[in-house]
Amino acid sequence: MLAPERRTRTDLVVAAAIAVVVLVAMGTAWFTGDARGTTSVPAGEPLPAVEPATAVPASLTELWRAASGATDAARTPVPVVTGSSVVTADGGSVVGRSPRSGEQAWSYSRDLPLCAVVSSWNTAVAVYRDDRGCSQVTELGGATGQRTAQRTSDADAAVRLSSDGTYVTSRGDTRMELWRSDMVRTLEYGRVAAPVNPGSQPRTGCTLLSSASSNSRTAVLEQCPGEAAARLSVLAPAPKDASEPEEYGSTVVPELVPGPDSPTTGSIIAVTGSLVALHIPAENGRPDRVGIFDDSAAKISEFTLPGTLSPAQGSPNSPATKAGSVFTWFTGAGVQAFDTADLSPSWSYPGALGSGAVMAGRLLVPVPDGIAVLDLATGVATAEIPVDRGDYAGPIQMSVIGDVVVEQRGDDLVALG
Repeated sequence: MLAPERRTRTDLVVAAAIAVVVLVAMGTAWFTGDARGTTSVPAGEPLPAVEPATAVPASLTELWRAASGATDAARTPVPVVTGSSVVTADGGSVVGRSPRSGEQAWSYSRDLPLCAVVSSWNTAVAVYRDDRGCSQVTELGGATGQRTAQRTSDADAAVRLSSDGTYVTSRGDTRMELWRSDMVRTLEYGRVAAPVNPGSQPRTGCTLLSSASSNSRTAVLEQCPGEAAARLSVLAPAPKDASEPEEYGSTVVPELVPGPDSPTTGSIIAVTGSLVALHIPAENGRPDRVGIFDDSAAKISEFTLPGTLSPAQGSPNSPATKAGSVFTWFTGAGVQAFDTADLSPSWSYPGALGSGAVMAGRLLVPVPDGIAVLDLATGVATAEIPVDRGDYAGPIQMSVIGDVVVEQRGDDLVALG
């Protein structure tokens, strides 16, 4: 029979020392890691999926409003909605709300500044700023607020987020990334800190001015050192190696020369198939135009933008919004619609305050005294729904969730129903 194992005083001291080391390591990991300063409160019960509206309402009144400064139109094209929630973002907090009541269903907060939030794949993708820029990325389930994926990487101090339904794009002044739904990076473009493969980027030192993407093409407009005008490049959104961009084509657009007479250096409006629509600002007595480029970055056609829609200084520099069979582009003076197949001009609607959103097969467009109801094919207004916005008179971007219309008015999100 074996004698029972006896623990000596030395054994106990060693065990205690190991326990202390483990506790210190855990405390250090918490103190320095992402968990510190993070508060996640998922929904007790998932918010139900919202059924699409079957008709456009004859009237709308305010249901609720909330501060949402990190989702304003300067950083995000439209208010953030998922299949079941309206998402507000302010300070360091992202909140999922019931569409009709505005009651909080879930929340996620960090002790870091919130850069931007966008909706994609029925989730909310939130980006926070640390000492590497807007680099801390968290994906939150729209119905529950549960964290589904996270990532970190170098980024600029300010970014614009956009989603084409397949990829989310994060673009700053010097660097752009595309992510798929599991937050794996599919494309890294522009400034790269300590590149693994030097020379893998096609150009260096450029300022990224504008971008847009589809599931098969990504377009970026940039101003590069030594080039008199802006350059348009068309890329694969998911090359074999994310750190080595694959270009279909790239060219300097001679009309896009920055100067005191041009309010902007142009912007990418939309990407579809292998085509890119690019705004060419008025210059040398020529009016504003829209150029259509193929994926070799060669211009194949252009048309003159109606004078009533000409962008002014300070107009939004955001891509168009897909609305059924058309893209709707808010110029700052109204809406220009483009066919989603070939980017040809479909119709224009001067005086609109934003690009609008689709409800029950109709396009709802904000106008000074309410919301105009437009036929998607023709742009003809069939009705106008009065909306009291008090003294607010700025641009308005909209989303629709079920029979609720959500308006972004500056730093406020307002739900109408």
